[in-house]
Amino acid sequence: MKTMNVAIDGPAGAGKSSIARELAAELGFIYVDTGALYRAIALYIQQHNLCNKQDIIRQLPKIDLKIKFIGGTQCILLNGEDVTDDIRTPEISMLASKVSAIPEVRDFLFDLQQKIAKEHHVIMDGRDIGTVVLPDADLKIFLTASPEERASRRYLELQEKPDAPTYEQILQDIKKRDYQDTHREIAPLRQAEDAVLIDTTNMGFHEVCDALLELMEERLDLE
Repeated sequence: MKTMNVAIDGPAGAGKSSIARELAAELGFIYVDTGALYRAIALYIQQHNLCNKQDIIRQLPKIDLKIKFIGGTQCILLNGEDVTDDIRTPEISMLASKVSAIPEVRDFLFDLQQKIAKEHHVIMDGRDIGTVVLPDADLKIFLTASPEERASRRYLELQEKPDAPTYEQILQDIKKRDYQDTHREIAPLRQAEDAVLIDTTNMGFHEVCDALLELMEERLDLE
């Protein structure tokens, strides 16, 4: 069976995950949050106090990482433990950006991502999906928004949590993450030449979903 693959790339906080998840549920595709895989490795590194690059590389064979889909929802299992919620912290996010710049880590996850895409209709989001992981994707989208808008959205998500960071802290983290992602030597964040650019700065969630759904139906000839 020929599978259909949609690649959604973009900077941190652009809404890739929530939008991709919504579209996948609407169309019956599998949603693959590749950032969660890097976050899981970052969590392992944090748990084992690994600071040296070579130590991280040596530990990779000890990491058993699985994606389990429950009702179409992606859950991340790290050495048999569900860490889906544990990897969603600003600290892990920043560490994941640094970890993703290590070529051996990227190679470690590359085969897993491609295997899923070959076996399922997928919407996969990340930083280098359209440029590296799925260069032949049926549709590539580059989703972005201004740093201020992305910080505002993230602040609203986190403000009810204990010890929630301030808007200024989140904005600073996002700008730092943008710089790390776009300036790393291996697979930096960039828009693929054949990707459709969608700036969501002045768009609401459902407005973005409707626009992308229309684009997918048109480009993928979905009925």
